[in-house]
Amino acid sequence: MKIYYSPASPYVRKVMVVAHELGLADRIERLPSAAGPVQRDATIRRYNPIGQVPTFFTDDATVLYDSRVICEYLDDLGGGHFFGTGTERWRNLIDAALGDGLLGAALLARYEAVLRPESLRWADWSRGQIEKVTDAVDHMEGMNLGARLDIGTVTFGCGLGYLDFRFPELDWRTGRPRLASWYADFAQRPSMMATAPTG
Repeated sequence: MKIYYSPASPYVRKVMVVAHELGLADRIERLPSAAGPVQRDATIRRYNPIGQVPTFFTDDATVLYDSRVICEYLDDLGGGHFFGTGTERWRNLIDAALGDGLLGAALLARYEAVLRPESLRWADWSRGQIEKVTDAVDHMEGMNLGARLDIGTVTFGCGLGYLDFRFPELDWRTGRPRLASWYADFAQRPSMMATAPTG
């Protein structure tokens, strides 16, 4: 198996956390990429028209994207329970959608701040994206996450880790003691430590 990879991508991290938890990480070859929202990677576009990471190749050369699809493939391959069944599955998918929404908004705010020319930056746009992030984190604070390990909590963990990595000034822990405590434990999982973002 192979994956087009960026060590800073929270979506790649989500895939690799699941792979580590299922004992599959050592079977995945990491392919370098230059994917970006402006300068798109022509090599990835040959296989994924969106040109984004993660783009994944199964052993039979089937191409998979996006991160949630890849995670579900790995879960099936590894005999995991990250998605669950019945009512639990819907809960996990809804939570994953919340985590992905946080990530999407955070990435848009990041791109606005570092890629858009300063004279074209739109403060209201950035504020709107950050409000989505804080609303998502506020909602997570009210949840009883306990010792759950599923696609929802993995996405939450990668999302909060991305906030620490790219938005430390948000100080998301303040006023959210339950979530901060949960994340402190979750971040110590070997899968999370092995996939900490860099770059």
